[in-house]
Amino acid sequence: MSTRNAIGLDKAQAKQLADKLNELLANYSIFYQNTRGYHWNIKGEKFFELHVKFEELYNDLILKIDEVAERILTLGHTPNHNYSDYRAMSRIQESVEVNNGLKAVENILESFKTTIILQRELLNLSSEADDEGTNALMSDYIREQEKLVWMYSAFLNK
Repeated sequence: MSTRNAIGLDKAQAKQLADKLNELLANYSIFYQNTRGYHWNIKGEKFFELHVKFEELYNDLILKIDEVAERILTLGHTPNHNYSDYRAMSRIQESVEVNNGLKAVENILESFKTTIILQRELLNLSSEADDEGTNALMSDYIREQEKLVWMYSAFLNK
């Protein structure tokens, strides 16, 4: 019996990657739903500016959710799809305060920190497994999100 999956990766390492990608999927899913809540419920002075930025962000997150799920499938495993699983696995918690724009941006920055840390963990795992597909995906996400961290931080004057 072969120890390699359909794309030539070690099956045990592919399983480890898929599990970590499912953790990222859970975090992205909660991050996405929080951002939808901010978009829908934002009030105050910066409404017009933040309403648009939150929509841009959740549209980007939904694409990443799909890409991560498809990467799990490519590795030969099944992406989780239940919100109960996401809530149990996610380091990002569901937001309860969704009206305050400054608080929303602070939560977005914390969510980015969480996802960037997870993606760096995946970058290390994918490098060890010689998994260029996952490696490239994580590298692209990190680069994009580090720039967004800078922009959202500038909005907060940090």
